[in-house]
Amino acid sequence: MARQLHLLFAAVRPRKAVPGMDPLGVSVTRMRVRPSDLDLYMHVNNGVYLQMMDVARTNFLADIGGMARLAEKRWYPVVAASTMRYRHSLTLGQRFEIHTQVVGWDERMAYLEQRFLRDEQVCARGLVAGRFLQRGTGARIAAPDVIELLGPGTAQPELPHDVAEWAEAIGVAAR
Repeated sequence: MARQLHLLFAAVRPRKAVPGMDPLGVSVTRMRVRPSDLDLYMHVNNGVYLQMMDVARTNFLADIGGMARLAEKRWYPVVAASTMRYRHSLTLGQRFEIHTQVVGWDERMAYLEQRFLRDEQVCARGLVAGRFLQRGTGARIAAPDVIELLGPGTAQPELPHDVAEWAEAIGVAAR
């Protein structure tokens, strides 16, 4: 619940943009494990990771100065698919960072990698396939149009092989 309140607060009063950050830059969100993040085994619950990733993606949009631009167009992001790989537990009181970065896009989706790091050790890695919709109409917005809005002239990187395979396997990749 506390992480959801953070999302609500971020929507009303987002972080300030990081000068010079482009859509391919890495956004860093710093957090600490709270008691409400834990499951019965005293480590971060797998569902809480997804909430934390929501917060970090909102921070990413704020860092690149995209919140106002998206609001002006009435575009908003939705998660079409995500996957996680857990390597090391996060436990009560530990500080960690979530590094969020767009790793590529196709005609339909933008693909993000979100890494949970504690003392530079990767604890978990999430991949997210996201798309944008227009408020009111529900119309789908092409990912290249969103990238152009958020970072005019941004060159499209080659999608990492593992991300491309994942997108194809779950059926979200543009055909």
